[in-house]
Amino acid sequence: MGKSTGFIEIAREEEAREAPDSRLRHWHEFVPAMADPQARAQSARCMDCGIPFCSNGCPVHNLIPEFNDLVWKGRWRDALERLHATNNFPEFTGRLCPAPCEAACTLGINQEPVSVKAIEHAIIDRGWAQGWVTPQRPVERTGHRIAVVGSGPAGLAAAQQLARAGHAVTVFEKNARPGGLLRYGIPDFKLDKSLIDRRLGQMAEEGVRFVCGVDVGTGAGVHAPAALLETFDAVLLAIGAEQPRDLPIPGRELAGIEFAMDFLVPQNRRIGCEVVSDAPSATGRRVVVIGGGDTGSDCVGTANRQGASGVTQIELLPRPPEQENKPLVWPYWPMRLRTSSSHEEGCMRDWALSTQAFLPSPADSRQVGALRVVRVEWHDGRMRAVAGTEADMPADLVLLALGFAHPRHAILDAFGVERDGRGNAKATPRSPMAYATNVPRVYACGDARRGQSLVVWAIREGREAARAIDLALSAATATRGLQGAPA
Repeated sequence: MGKSTGFIEIAREEEAREAPDSRLRHWHEFVPAMADPQARAQSARCMDCGIPFCSNGCPVHNLIPEFNDLVWKGRWRDALERLHATNNFPEFTGRLCPAPCEAACTLGINQEPVSVKAIEHAIIDRGWAQGWVTPQRPVERTGHRIAVVGSGPAGLAAAQQLARAGHAVTVFEKNARPGGLLRYGIPDFKLDKSLIDRRLGQMAEEGVRFVCGVDVGTGAGVHAPAALLETFDAVLLAIGAEQPRDLPIPGRELAGIEFAMDFLVPQNRRIGCEVVSDAPSATGRRVVVIGGGDTGSDCVGTANRQGASGVTQIELLPRPPEQENKPLVWPYWPMRLRTSSSHEEGCMRDWALSTQAFLPSPADSRQVGALRVVRVEWHDGRMRAVAGTEADMPADLVLLALGFAHPRHAILDAFGVERDGRGNAKATPRSPMAYATNVPRVYACGDARRGQSLVVWAIREGREAARAIDLALSAATATRGLQGAPA
């Protein structure tokens, strides 16, 4: 590495954040990228460790030691090229990824790991600012046409890779604008939607066509499965896992109990100047978020910005330890307590609570007024309620952030795609039929195939599915004696 003693001399630094009382007044991003001197210093902490566990921990296998070394040397444009070699959208992962690479960092065994995510953020933001990110148009066209259903990170990554290979790619999106849950599920204070539009502009110049407002597979006509398979040489289902997990307990029918996405999506639509009606609001209400993951955290930040009178987040599992047992878990993702930026803005948190029932409000029997909860203990993976710990928790708005079970089955069924045991599209990532479903020329990737996961995993699966489709079309072309499809 460029500075062999950097990890000894330089301490880890985090990206600066706007103060909570200030950022709660707006919906914009509040974490600017590191400036040149700070980013270079943090890159200098990367050790010459010999085996880059960080790259293995990263689902897209980013070339982390290489771009760290290049940043340290001030070769920012070269660092951007190495970053883009494995990751189509580092401006998304540099903001949204939980950074499993840092959990796998060798330095993290006995010190704070290298600030990989912050360095990635700095590289891509500098690349855009300098005009280094430009369209990569194919040298020649193959003549093949491919439909990508869904414009989340998996669909976008696949579409970009296929277009650069010379295929004619059309992306279908049921919403008014492309981006999937990047646009409609992630709050603007975590991901400014202009970043999505900027990438979409690049992809359009590379030849990708976007068709929005079309719910593929749910009707007849030109967008029905049979019509798509007649028009296109391959169809890739990158529809995500949108079926939320419910909590079917007494009182579930009461008003004021909403799925997380039914709360988050309308707020994003408002900021995007789309028409929104009858959307739940946290303004002046006591909000309880059930579920301790990232979606729950997004609900907390959104509720506070909407002016909730108070926000509480509860979790069924026990409170994680403040610090993981590194000798036991490294280099794998550790279970430990994490405090998000939304938690910093104001939130009561509690663990090992099971919700037994939703109770009506004394003022309106049709509206939720409280949750009946009980404390639980966990032994050998089994949960047991603790007698005498029942309590009622006041709530005017309850948000269910319990994760997502599987993709919408209507689309899978319309194409005749088999499901696996968890309800996802059945398709293996292994060759020789990588990402192929039981239906000829129909593929599946991302959360639709593997289940709810990370943005970085979606990008990886989109890239791999694109390669599988390209290879399949190339083989078909060679069999027919045609020219033009790249190997």
